[in-house]
Amino acid sequence: MTWPGLSFVAEDQKGRIVGYILAKIDEEAKEGEAPHGHVTSISVLRSYRRLGIAKKLMLQSRASPSPRTNPTYFDTSDCILGTEEAMAAIYKASFVSLHVRKSNRAALSLYRDTLGFTVKDIEKGYYADGEDAYAMELSLRDS
Repeated sequence: MTWPGLSFVAEDQKGRIVGYILAKIDEEAKEGEAPHGHVTSISVLRSYRRLGIAKKLMLQSRASPSPRTNPTYFDTSDCILGTEEAMAAIYKASFVSLHVRKSNRAALSLYRDTLGFTVKDIEKGYYADGEDAYAMELSLRDS
């Protein structure tokens, strides 16, 4: 099984990493199905939260899509090729999925209310501590 990876980091003005996202593409889709992406991890330093960094790491941007060497660095004020755009443009993914803890209201709000993800399922005991997760998806196809 091969999982091409996408990794992006956000840096502050002094070049310190303040956030990252790790994602992968399922290229082994069933016959006739397009591959899909999955966000495996996203994090922003606590002191940099609520500044739109996680959103910038996820969203498509104004830049034209092109393959990039991982990891891709960008200043937090920039808007460059984002994870969702990379999945759709480079890997032809039809949707992106992720899991979020049921207790993580801030992340749930970002994914559902800001980015347009929908809850597809609840996975009981998904996390090592036994907490349930919302399985969420976002279509990358033009409506």
